[in-house]
Amino acid sequence: MTAAARILAVPALMLAASVLCRSMAFVPAVIDTDVGLYMVQARAWLAGGWPFVAAWDMHPPGAPALVALAMALFGETVLAVRLLGIVAVALTGWALSALVRAGGGTSVQGLAAGLLYVVHTPLLTGLETNTEILFAPFVAASMLLALRAAVRALDHAAAPRVRDIAAIGMPIGLALVIKQIVVFEGSLAFAAAVLPAWRHGVIGLRRVLMLAAAYAAVCAAPMLLLALAYAAQGAFGDLWDALVRAPLRYSGGRLAAGEAAWAVIAALLALALPIGLATGATLRPPPQGRRLVALGWAWLGAAALGIAAPGMFFQHYFVMALPPLGLLAGLGAWRVAAALRPAAPVPTLAAIVALLAFLAWRDDAVPRLQAGFGLARADPPRAVAAALAAAVPRGSPVLVANYHPVVLVLAGMEAPSRFVFPAQLTGHFGAVLPVEADAELARILGERPAAIVVDRGWMHTLRPSASAAIEAALARDYVLAAEVAEQRGPVQIWRRRGLDG
Repeated sequence: MTAAARILAVPALMLAASVLCRSMAFVPAVIDTDVGLYMVQARAWLAGGWPFVAAWDMHPPGAPALVALAMALFGETVLAVRLLGIVAVALTGWALSALVRAGGGTSVQGLAAGLLYVVHTPLLTGLETNTEILFAPFVAASMLLALRAAVRALDHAAAPRVRDIAAIGMPIGLALVIKQIVVFEGSLAFAAAVLPAWRHGVIGLRRVLMLAAAYAAVCAAPMLLLALAYAAQGAFGDLWDALVRAPLRYSGGRLAAGEAAWAVIAALLALALPIGLATGATLRPPPQGRRLVALGWAWLGAAALGIAAPGMFFQHYFVMALPPLGLLAGLGAWRVAAALRPAAPVPTLAAIVALLAFLAWRDDAVPRLQAGFGLARADPPRAVAAALAAAVPRGSPVLVANYHPVVLVLAGMEAPSRFVFPAQLTGHFGAVLPVEADAELARILGERPAAIVVDRGWMHTLRPSASAAIEAALARDYVLAAEVAEQRGPVQIWRRRGLDG
């Protein structure tokens, strides 16, 4: 094998595994509804409108920026977004394999760690190209660089340099532009890189503080540049409200302890097998594996803080735990394989990884196969988009009252407001918006959009005041143009009276 082939072998394997294990992502148009909002924002960005200004959200604009890049390359389709997710997962797996080698592990252990991350991403709605999938490559790259700095300090008494710290901070800075919650993992990356050198007397406290200041500046640089860009067009207030004030408003709706506990238990059960392998890696680890085990558990702890901090415990939040869990599970799988067949552990390790890949794929795929949406029967969001496109002219303003925003992109329609996400505009998170939600809805209904999409099976997601306003508008100004069956009930497309389809 040539040198180039050896270099490309690992990323090629991770990419192939990502395609295979995430194959069911190509079937549905919606796995998690958040990404539909990112697609609306990305489409607006490609058309010249910026996130928050053209389409509002309380997440940083990194996710829609990456989605916009994918859509620019592959078209304004769901396929483009799924391909982005496949590439992001493969990059994270590649970084994890390199991290294991940097920490003294073998190439086979590195492959196991990377693959066990990749194969578990179908779980917990991880098939969607959500923020946790998109920032994972940046965080994993930062952890890899931090571990290399720690190894140099411990094994060669080499002090971390400013350029080393800057290299570690830059991926974290980019990850923070995708989601603010990366701050916990970013703090760990700095600690992993610098504290070993300080504890072993390689550098002093003053140097640690200087490096901390440099690290903070590098991490903050992408967000500061973003703030300057918004300020230049007079929209800094929109950015500040979305990224600072809105999350504070959102935190007022935290889950009760009992509900949060059930969400955590469900996630732990879904990840029981990799957690078991991770535990096995921790029991009397060999000397060459102790650094990796310590980093893995510290990383998992930082990810747990990120999961818990918003207080909402949505399934996709737990995808944050998969990179460190893949690292630990890979080490545990190797120990199991070596115990079962000491003379030939590699085939046994391959069998363990393949089995876990199948089980994770099955757990996600079986409900999809049973429902048959996108397979034996039409995928409801695509069917709704097709019915909407047949009901009103392309480019018409359409209010998606309580359904998936992605139908606006699929049908080629426009939102009647920059507040696109139904859970905020018409749902129970209206307090998150920088405007009075009922007043904004009244403005939209007063302008009589060309169509209104209503999911009758999700009427409980509407605020009572919003439900009453929408029902009154439907009775006064609209006629039922089409109805599409969904799992929980019909989705209705209401067309404005007198409008030609």
